[in-house]
Amino acid sequence: MRLSHLPLRLATGAFILNSGLGKRGLQGEAAEGLHGMASVTLPGSLKQMDATEFAQLLSRAEMALGVALLAPFVPSRLAGAALTAFGGGLLSVYLQTPGMREEGSIRPTQAGTALAKDVWLVGAGLSLLLD
Repeated sequence: MRLSHLPLRLATGAFILNSGLGKRGLQGEAAEGLHGMASVTLPGSLKQMDATEFAQLLSRAEMALGVALLAPFVPSRLAGAALTAFGGGLLSVYLQTPGMREEGSIRPTQAGTALAKDVWLVGAGLSLLLD
């Protein structure tokens, strides 16, 4: 890992790890809402998954990605590829979920801003990949 990658990896890794930790015990309506929004873009087998199980899987994936970004022994190219894929998945949810974008545009609605902002994850991942 290059020293110049440290700020990017610390910022994204801590943010994603915290997000995963926050989803650890997600159940009920919160898990169903998360699963419902994500199921717009998920493959068929994941759509059939229980909402609580999905939330736990997402929590573990976010924690693993966060730790990979924070761990200096994980190559930046590998961490960047994982971050790009994760961010791309979030952008896919944004682009395919009704009501997240202004009609005929990629510009977010008020409700879509929380998902559209994840474009920075793709940019950070690509920066780690390309450097």
